[in-house]
Amino acid sequence: MKKLTLGMLILCLAGAANASSLDSLVKECDDCHGNNGVSLEADIPTIAGFSATTIEDMMFAYIDKKRPATRSKFRRGDTGRPATDMYVIATNLAETDIERLAAYYAKQTFIASKQKFNRDLVQAGSKLHTSGCVKCHEAGGSSADDDAGILAGQWIPYLQQAFKEYRSGERKTLRKMTKEINKLSEKDIDALIHFYASQQE
Repeated sequence: MKKLTLGMLILCLAGAANASSLDSLVKECDDCHGNNGVSLEADIPTIAGFSATTIEDMMFAYIDKKRPATRSKFRRGDTGRPATDMYVIATNLAETDIERLAAYYAKQTFIASKQKFNRDLVQAGSKLHTSGCVKCHEAGGSSADDDAGILAGQWIPYLQQAFKEYRSGERKTLRKMTKEINKLSEKDIDALIHFYASQQE
């Protein structure tokens, strides 16, 4: 049997520590975002299946205060913990932790939220998506490969809040996206949201 050198032993122990550390980081994220990043809370997005690039960009947007961070209580686990927000969480993570978390959630399976939606708005929303959104949000907003996040199957209240933040300028984004969003009426936005919510398969 091959003997372990001290260096090999240290590497093994470091690997075990890293695995444990990632588990604890994932646990904290899952306590709001749901098991493996599949949200059961209407105001919190599912992040499972997002590309690693998208998740990293989101985290650094919080750190740079380009995205508002709403204070929230933990939804699972020890719910008696003090409320926190994504700015606090992101700034307390090392860059390597963000990269590891992003890689982990990118490997998970996105599961669309099962929710009621207005069927009368879906066709109009689909047309709006095709005319103004499809260049960046491919496959009806369901693709992770475009590094623009997954819109299809997200919770309606979360999408409503996201559009509100984009419209107000609280959430910074690409100039071309701001331009497209500002073209939309409130009725158009409602139709788009219900189109995305309708994609539950």
